[in-house]
Amino acid sequence: MPSDRQATLDFGSGVVCAPSLAESCFVRCLLFAFLCLSLGVISSGCTKRRDATIARDACSLVSKEEVESVQQASVNDAKSSERSDGTFRISQCLYAAAEFSKSVNLALIQVDPNQPSKRTPKDFWEEKFGAYEGRSSDSSTSLGMTEESEKGPPPKKITGLGDEAFWVSNRFGGILYILKGNAFISIGIGGTDGEEAKLEKSKVLAQKALQRL
Repeated sequence: MPSDRQATLDFGSGVVCAPSLAESCFVRCLLFAFLCLSLGVISSGCTKRRDATIARDACSLVSKEEVESVQQASVNDAKSSERSDGTFRISQCLYAAAEFSKSVNLALIQVDPNQPSKRTPKDFWEEKFGAYEGRSSDSSTSLGMTEESEKGPPPKKITGLGDEAFWVSNRFGGILYILKGNAFISIGIGGTDGEEAKLEKSKVLAQKALQRL
């Protein structure tokens, strides 16, 4: 994995950039953090695959008001963006706070309906987190997880969210990943709160998003 992508993987949710570059830095780093994960999986059945190809906008999963309530900060805009890596559709929503360091980024990863593939986001999930559930032996090395583990603690399993959920810590707090069916979301929260506070806030937003996914 290239060194620049490894660096952005550590970005997490709470970076504070120079005022003139804050927005572009925040969006670019969070985008790379979420896309650094090499995605893939086996089909989970015809019905689930049809459901997974329903394109959803990440901004439709959590409202500006809900983010404001959690962050205790005014949100000026919810900026939607979308891209495909040839296999997966990645929809992102940047909830840009008036105090920009308190912004929140939500990403939704689904099968790209315009790019038929046997690989699905659930495959990625197994590759990324299966080793921490005792289901995979080689995937962590193939995705650079060994190097990530050297930089911080291993992903922490979170119960009671979706089908599975993990919190990945970094020096800015962390990112919460939640699997539901054949798609998953990731949430990065900015601000000066400690890691545990950011995790709890991420859980609240995740519950809202899962209800609409």
